[in-house]
Amino acid sequence: MNGMTALSWTAAGYATLIGYGLGSIPFGLLITWAAGLGDVRKIGSGNIGATNVLRTGKRWAAALTFLLDGGKGAVAVVIAGWLFGEPGAMIAGLAAVLGHIFPVWLTFRGGKGVATMIGVLLGLAWPVGLLFIATWIAMALLFRISSLSALTAAALAPAYTMVFGDLTRATFALVLTVILFLTHHANIFRLWHGQEPRIGNKKTG
Repeated sequence: MNGMTALSWTAAGYATLIGYGLGSIPFGLLITWAAGLGDVRKIGSGNIGATNVLRTGKRWAAALTFLLDGGKGAVAVVIAGWLFGEPGAMIAGLAAVLGHIFPVWLTFRGGKGVATMIGVLLGLAWPVGLLFIATWIAMALLFRISSLSALTAAALAPAYTMVFGDLTRATFALVLTVILFLTHHANIFRLWHGQEPRIGNKKTG
């Protein structure tokens, strides 16, 4: 998906619909419901992401949520990129992340966008996505704090993208990073005050 070209408003609209439609699928909620684990929005942080699903005590459910939330971001980018080129892929990727965070089906209250951002980066420039995952894992092993791992990986994503892409992709990654930091504002507050729970804690997140 190299080479930026002009994108019509119609194409941009279709790319947005593709991205938002896929991104807004609440896999975490659907998986916990199907597994008889209840409403994941009523535990922990109340969001539908993999970290909160982990608080049900079912690692397989959290892993599946992570894979599907990442997958919907990657699929949105690949489909829109095939149809509309890289500009469409970026629009769809952004829409997918926003769809995950603000799903219309759940009165616009979804997850924090980490897994979906990873999927978008994998679809746009897979080495960047892999570096994001590697950074998250390294930080998680060192500190066992999911939000710190995600924020560190997100902060480095624009730099990774400059190495394996160009300024346009890096700017796009920066936009996603800003969104991720905004969705983690409460986590940042707790990190600053040394109150952020570690991975596996069921109380907050």
